[in-house]
Amino acid sequence: MNVMIFTSSPNLDGLTAACGNAAKAGAIEAGANVVQVNLNQQKIGRCQACGNGWGPCRNEHECQVQDEFQALHISLANIDAFVFVTPVYFGEMSESAKAFTDRLRRCEAFKHDKSFFEGKPVLQVAAAGGSGNGLTSCLTSLERLFLTLKADKFDLIGVTQRNRGYKLETIKAAAKEMVSAYLSKLK
Repeated sequence: MNVMIFTSSPNLDGLTAACGNAAKAGAIEAGANVVQVNLNQQKIGRCQACGNGWGPCRNEHECQVQDEFQALHISLANIDAFVFVTPVYFGEMSESAKAFTDRLRRCEAFKHDKSFFEGKPVLQVAAAGGSGNGLTSCLTSLERLFLTLKADKFDLIGVTQRNRGYKLETIKAAAKEMVSAYLSKLK
């Protein structure tokens, strides 16, 4: 089983990274192969709303803005489950997460064939490091995104600096359970 963990913070030692690492530990413990992608380290620009608002993304399911999005998008085909971790910025996901997911949504939402997310479990994590505010609106935004992509919502977890200790354990346990549940379906 292949699990892709997305993080999207420039701080490689912060709360978002810790959440991604906790998910990685749980997924590996359950027997998954894990690929981690920090969206903040990818060269992915924003959606250009090409043409009349829809470029080839709607019907051809490819983005014509050339950057690192294309290779990452194609790599999703071989993934069985996902973990998406974003810091909370102003009640929303990070800018790098937003740039990626805006383009991803346009390429995947209208596929006539199965999308890369359809029916696949996704663990969604919002990490609010500062005040801890904005978790609910960020998680709502993540939920709406993955509903549009027809993913199977495994769990939504909000993390702050105050609850970091036990929530990191929760994320590890959730990732482990997500992998275990997937693998038991294959038997």
